[in-house]
Amino acid sequence: MKRPFSPLILVHGGAGKRRMTRMQADCLAEALAAGHEVLRRDGAALMAVESSIQLLEASGLFNAGRGANRQLDGVQRMDASIMDGADLRAGAVASVEGILHPIAAAKLVLEKTDHVLLVGPSAGRFARHFNVLRYRSSQKRVRMDYTALLNRRRTRSGHGTVGAVALDRSGTISAGASTGGIDTMLPGRVGDTPLIGCGVYADNRSAAVSMTGLGEGIIRLAIAKSVCDRLRMGTGPEKAAKALLHELVTRVGGRAGMLVVSPSGQFALVHVTPYMAAGWWNGTNRPTVKAVWP
Repeated sequence: MKRPFSPLILVHGGAGKRRMTRMQADCLAEALAAGHEVLRRDGAALMAVESSIQLLEASGLFNAGRGANRQLDGVQRMDASIMDGADLRAGAVASVEGILHPIAAAKLVLEKTDHVLLVGPSAGRFARHFNVLRYRSSQKRVRMDYTALLNRRRTRSGHGTVGAVALDRSGTISAGASTGGIDTMLPGRVGDTPLIGCGVYADNRSAAVSMTGLGEGIIRLAIAKSVCDRLRMGTGPEKAAKALLHELVTRVGGRAGMLVVSPSGQFALVHVTPYMAAGWWNGTNRPTVKAVWP
């Protein structure tokens, strides 16, 4: 009889220049507990990832769901994706408005359609059809003057994208992420989070990866899939993650962090930003949450 795997979950709340607050740390610990409870009850890794991310989306403490950044026209448009490593099923949404849980909409794309990615108002209508929880944002739209919008671009570090990876008792791994994008972005901008292979990837033959950081660089190097490919060739999670993040910095001047877990339970939380809010839990003692990971 095959021995069951030891359940494990990792979550992140973004990587950047800001230190994690106590409220964010507590929320990440709650998300770890929520996800691990799913695993403890023999639930699927996919469900654990969704459960953890939904808690972070609802908190308003991170750049996802209720706390999502606004684009330069004053509107919150959100992206999310989720992937199952057992059969490579994936679902994603991009540029959705007024949805509290984009990760739930992404999972519905995976479960209810033959597609991988739905975008814009049509993705919103799809989510509403399945009664994904909505919320009313007090946002004020700005007139679309691209000269003015381009002049308003500037670099600021806000709270971060959220994500999770999990290993369940059957040995299946899954990954997901949800975001409001980067600060001061042009209307319609889409980053790495909903692009399978860039911000998220999961394959039971290699690893599950969830990225956070500046999406443009992550997209150019298709980092999540690239990390998985290195693990499939025998590289360990930390070594693979560090190699790809080094390439991100040296080739395109990017900055990011990531969660990685293998089907054997090896894992890594790695970043090249000043801080990354992240943690992990295998069900023993208390969830481990740290603002800076070595």
